[in-house]
Amino acid sequence: MNKLRTGAFHTGMILLSLLWLGPVIWVVVMSTRSFDDIAAHGVGSLPRSFTLDTYRQAWTDGGELRALINSMLVTVPSVLLSLGLAAMAAFALSRFRIPGRRTILLLMLAGNLLPPQILLIPVAKFSELTGLYDTLWALIAVQVGFGLGFYTFVLHGFMRDLPGEIQEAATIDGAGTAQIFTKVMLPLTRPALAALGALSFTWIFNDLLWAITVLRTDDNMPVTPALLGLQGQFVSSWNVIAAGTVIAAVPTVAVFLRFQRHFVSGLALGAVK
Repeated sequence: MNKLRTGAFHTGMILLSLLWLGPVIWVVVMSTRSFDDIAAHGVGSLPRSFTLDTYRQAWTDGGELRALINSMLVTVPSVLLSLGLAAMAAFALSRFRIPGRRTILLLMLAGNLLPPQILLIPVAKFSELTGLYDTLWALIAVQVGFGLGFYTFVLHGFMRDLPGEIQEAATIDGAGTAQIFTKVMLPLTRPALAALGALSFTWIFNDLLWAITVLRTDDNMPVTPALLGLQGQFVSSWNVIAAGTVIAAVPTVAVFLRFQRHFVSGLALGAVK
C-alpha cells in the first residue's frame, strides 16, 4: 500500500511538473524558430528550423538591453532600501518596548491590504507634484513604500522569536544598539532576509502596474513594460517576442538559483516558528 501511494504521488508530481514546464519549454523552443517556419506551420507545430537571430533582434532592435538596465537600476536599490529599512523597523518594534508598537506594525501592514488599483491616480498625481514623474526615482520610491510594511511584518516575526538572552549577553559585553543590530540580529535573520530578498527581487523586477503608472517615456521603461512594446513592434513575430520573454526571465531565475538554499531554509524556519 505504501509503495502504491508513493508511486501515485511521484506520478502526480511528474505530471504537475510537466504541466508547469510545458509552456516554458514551448516558449523557449518557439524563440529559436524562424519567422517563416512559424508562419508556414503555426506556433503549435514541431520546429523545423533553428536560429538565435531572434535573441539579437529582441536584444538590440527591441530595446531589451536598455530595459534590463532600467530594471536593474530600479530593482537593486529598491530591494536594498526596502530590506534595510524593514530590518531596522522590525528590530526596533520587536526588541524594544515602544508605546503602540502593535498599532504601528498594523498600520504599516494595512497599506498592503488596499487594492493597488485605487491608488494609481493618487500615486501618479503625487509623483507629478514632487517632480519625480517619469523618473526611475519615482518607481523606486513606490516599490520601497508599498513593500516596506510587508517586509517589516515578516522580519518582525523572526526577530521577535529570537531569544532575549542573546541581546542581553551582547549588552553585557558592551555592545551598543547599532552593534547588536548589525553584528547579532542581522546575521541571525539572514535566512529570512535572503528569502525576502529573492521574493522582492522577483516582484519588483516583474512589476508592470506601477511602472506604467509613474513612467511614460520608452527610454525609462523596465523590462516588463518593454515586453508590451516588443509585442507592438513585432506584432506578428512571435519568435522575437518569445526570445524577449526568455531574456526577461533570466535575471529572476538566476537570483532564485543563487539564493535557493537560503530561500528554502528561510521558508522552513518560518514554518517551524
